[in-house]
Amino acid sequence: MGGNLGPLAVAGSLGSRSSPMSRASTSKPSAVVSRSGRFVSGPAAEVAAFSESISFDWRLWRQDIRGSLAHAAMLQRIGVLSRAELKAIETGFEAITAEIEAGQFTWQPALEDVHMNLEAELTRRIPAGAKLHTARSRNDQVALDIRLWLRDEIDAVGCELKGLQRALVGLGRRHAEVIVPGYTHLQRGQPVYFAHHCLAYVEMFDRDLGRFADTRDRANVCPLGSGALAGSTLALDREFVAKKLGFVDAQGRPRITQNSMDGVSDRDFLVEFGASSALTAVHLSRLAEDVILWATTEFNFIKIADAYTTGSSLMPQKKNPDVAELTRGKTGRVVGNLMALLTLLKGLPMTYNRDLQEDKERAFDTADTVRSCLRLMAAMLENTTVKSENCRVAAADPQLLATDLADYLVRKGVPFRQAHHLVGAVVGLAEKAGKPLNLVTLEEYRGISDQFGPDVLAVFDLGAAMAKREVVGAPGTLEVRRQLMAWTRRLRK
Repeated sequence: MGGNLGPLAVAGSLGSRSSPMSRASTSKPSAVVSRSGRFVSGPAAEVAAFSESISFDWRLWRQDIRGSLAHAAMLQRIGVLSRAELKAIETGFEAITAEIEAGQFTWQPALEDVHMNLEAELTRRIPAGAKLHTARSRNDQVALDIRLWLRDEIDAVGCELKGLQRALVGLGRRHAEVIVPGYTHLQRGQPVYFAHHCLAYVEMFDRDLGRFADTRDRANVCPLGSGALAGSTLALDREFVAKKLGFVDAQGRPRITQNSMDGVSDRDFLVEFGASSALTAVHLSRLAEDVILWATTEFNFIKIADAYTTGSSLMPQKKNPDVAELTRGKTGRVVGNLMALLTLLKGLPMTYNRDLQEDKERAFDTADTVRSCLRLMAAMLENTTVKSENCRVAAADPQLLATDLADYLVRKGVPFRQAHHLVGAVVGLAEKAGKPLNLVTLEEYRGISDQFGPDVLAVFDLGAAMAKREVVGAPGTLEVRRQLMAWTRRLRK
């Protein structure tokens, strides 16, 4: 689906709970009903309201129609439908699709879900629609729909992730010469290029892409043909359906579920999606926290464009990084959705249980939330500038090169633990004297150790210090430039 739901989901891509129910009908359905002839009456009104899912699973309509068309083609292939009946069904679904896209389709809560709504309307128009449910249950039908939906969503999340990666690389390239303090424990540690900091998140989000790809691969197996739980006595061609719907491996071979009971009750792929999304949300939250800190008066490293900030209703001077703050906050709902899915599944006996109806809202909300956060964080970063002078002043702190000073002694043969102790003594002396490390005199250095030579103050040349960081993955001048170029090329694909 990839978020392209047409006019029924005007705000759906921004995580809203928009639905087409303003066009819902409460009239009695005229064709197919979900209750069998076993029942002498319909459900109580409050039961019907409690159990309906059309208010949210309407989002699966594209996938449901696509699956129904593949199933119909298979039924024609095995002789259940004639060619004329198949053509009529295809024509009927074309008309229904056009009406849904135009916002003119009437969804009926009395029919409970997206499956019954579409089948009922098709059957009302096309008599052959009554044959469509042959060898199919809503159990394997929804299992199919949610896998089709998830494939599309993962593809869309992947595009959003790459968009954020491009924004981070672009921000780093625009400020490639800027050096900032790197932090541990939120205390200044060592100097790094600002671009190197951005690229750390690029690496994180690349791992996220890999996890989503793994999830997609496991979701890419066709459950249709599992029936309610025990398959069918008809000679179904499951491989044909799988190929038609793109459930194939790298060699184009069909991938179908191998156990009908597992086929209708498996939601592992949704849990994996929730887990991958939760970790992506955590990464987004960490990035948001850095942005929030950088935008404070205390750090003052960046300026976010006005369009991506808000003001205060009371304090006229305020400029708040709300996009980053909301992203940080929305992490909670994504993690919560993962916990809800795990809890939903933990006590279910085989096979399908109505509890599984609760999976969709959690999955939909997760996808909407993660995608909107990725998109807006990327847009915000594309409209963010770095305050180079403020960063230069912060990075000029000579204490950031204390470790380089220890390395200076190591190159002279001093064991690192001893070098660490000696530099610590220099830092203590400087603090007591109230002066930075680069203003400690040579005589004072040599008073601590005669291993400090006349060249010791050259350690505090920041440009030279950054150039020495040549190890792969380090924030050295050439290495960061190489990484920026490599990621730029990679993200063009």
